[in-house]
Amino acid sequence: MQFEAKYAKGIADGAQTLTFRRWTRAQAVSGHTYRTAAGRLFVEEVSIIEAGAITDAEAVRAGYPSAAALLADLRGTPDLAIYRVQFRVAAGPDPRDELAASGDISSAELVEITRKLERLDRASTNGPWTDATLELIGASPGVRAGDLAPELRQELLDFKLNVRKLKNLGLTTSLGTGYRLSPRGEALRNIRGTL
Repeated sequence: MQFEAKYAKGIADGAQTLTFRRWTRAQAVSGHTYRTAAGRLFVEEVSIIEAGAITDAEAVRAGYPSAAALLADLRGTPDLAIYRVQFRVAAGPDPRDELAASGDISSAELVEITRKLERLDRASTNGPWTDATLELIGASPGVRAGDLAPELRQELLDFKLNVRKLKNLGLTTSLGTGYRLSPRGEALRNIRGTL
């Protein structure tokens, strides 16, 4: 789930605990945690609701002054189902951050990381990319994604998606501008020599 930046404060302080979306099928599952620009969110309940059943009180919990304002702002065509998603800010630190902070990689973890990187490479329609991306980030910490992507002959959005996959493995961290290898990424680099 994505949220516009204007909702981040309301989500962070607990004022916003609902969102309404027009989807062809549910894009969120009750009991799952999602990473968003507004932080990690735990989805408590997902249900389909009729437009006329949305109350003004629910609209306020979704960051709107009224149900009418919410409905006017819903994206998608009117024939799509409206999903009501109730959520809360997820407790505790992001597991990716904890994973990334660990500079120790056991031999079993090395085998698992290598397996996952190889799987990402095999799944790519453009060929292997993981080692080259890690190497580039390691050599260019803090460099904008828009400057790094062309070096790997990747479109910007593809590059950012690939870096997110590496972040999910705890190998990179995002900076205000650009990225860097995490302690875990540096440990992998040291174990493997050059990536």
